Amino acid sequence: MELNLAQIARWTEGEILQGSPQLKFNFYNFDSRLTQRSELFFALKGQRDGHDFVLDAYKKGAGGAVVSRPIFGLPSDFALVKVKDTLLALQALAHQVLLSSKAKIVAITGSVGKTTTKELTAAMLASRYRVLKSEKNYNNEIGLPLTLLRLSPQDEIVVVEMAMRGPGQIKKLTEIAPPDVAVLTGIHPVHLEFFPSMEELAKAKQEILLGTKREGVAILNGDDEWVMKMAAIWSGKRFLFGFADYCQLKAKRIPHLDFNGLKVEVEFKGHNFNLRFPFFYESSLYNLLAAWSVAQLFSIPADEIIRVAESAHPEPGRGQLFHLDPDIKLIDDTYNSNPYALKEALRSLGKLPAKRRLAVLGDMLELGPQASFFHREVGKKLVEYNWHLLFTVGELSLEIAAGAKEAGLSQTSISSFKDSLLAAEALDKILEPGDLVLVKGSRAMKMEKVVDYLKAKRGGQ
Repeated sequence: MELNLAQIARWTEGEILQGSPQLKFNFYNFDSRLTQRSELFFALKGQRDGHDFVLDAYKKGAGGAVVSRPIFGLPSDFALVKVKDTLLALQALAHQVLLSSKAKIVAITGSVGKTTTKELTAAMLASRYRVLKSEKNYNNEIGLPLTLLRLSPQDEIVVVEMAMRGPGQIKKLTEIAPPDVAVLTGIHPVHLEFFPSMEELAKAKQEILLGTKREGVAILNGDDEWVMKMAAIWSGKRFLFGFADYCQLKAKRIPHLDFNGLKVEVEFKGHNFNLRFPFFYESSLYNLLAAWSVAQLFSIPADEIIRVAESAHPEPGRGQLFHLDPDIKLIDDTYNSNPYALKEALRSLGKLPAKRRLAVLGDMLELGPQASFFHREVGKKLVEYNWHLLFTVGELSLEIAAGAKEAGLSQTSISSFKDSLLAAEALDKILEPGDLVLVKGSRAMKMEKVVDYLKAKRGGQ
């Protein structure tokens, strides 16, 4: 959506310091390393002050900048708009762009599965509508506005994630982009470092319902206890998905799983649909059902929904299957980790045929005072779900090892490392044909080094 400098200054309550009021922009950015020609650069203040990089943005071709203090040494034709707060200005501009559009907002939140649900939802809706979706991890107070600033007059639906690490953050996101459709995938113990209890965590997720338009629709995981408790505040239209009989869209039975993915049966309005969903975690069914729920709300036919679902695939680092030589299967789930997601991965993959199952697990971070308990519980589940060897990375994951030992896994089947690369080197030496390997951990643990090392050594594809 093309905006001129005068509009930008008006919508951000800013003052034009220099540049023609008629100068036009339709690209926006806050990272000078990614600057495109003729874009508008927002000098945001974070760990680094964006004002220190305005000159870099200009040298890379930016046409102007939004700042909160004067910047010297720039040519007079380089546009500058001065505002009180550059982040608030970015958010205000995005909100005004949205108000000038007729596009509907589909907002997705939950403890797990936001990105997979977003990708499936956007793909299903794109069969009939012009859809804009948030890219990468653009799901916070910076990423959401940048997504909205990519709106074109032709866009009909915007599919976004709304993430948070503390109370009030989703509320702010709904103020920028009030949802027409709010999706809650589920509530599980993540980010507990920032919350005193699961109740407070659930309240923070509940903010998406409080910020949804009165005439909007809430699409909710009917199997999730916390979601259903939160749903009590919502007096508008709702749609439930899950396995429970009272759900409008439901999976009929536990799916069959093999190395081609899940065989799924879904019931909707008295009709049964069978499909092959190429994901390996049974918990991914909730992502499919959530996306399907949104798609049917926008009248996407079931055959189109199924076509998209059967052609989908896990996003990088979120459960991808790689085949290594000789005859070794590797599941790359290194994007992040939390207790629920890890236990679901261990449970589902434990059903797949394998000579040996090897789990390479890094610390799960941001779990607060109960971190040791959660790690130890995972170790116990690992044994229950038939895993044979355990490699841990990090201090907290020593508790996974302790839990596994308590549950009966022998000490000779457990190896612990401080560094993921050391774990990769040790793992490579003992792999055998027929092995199944899961690699998972929080982002800071750099578990992707294990995957990269094994792929480089063994020709993963």
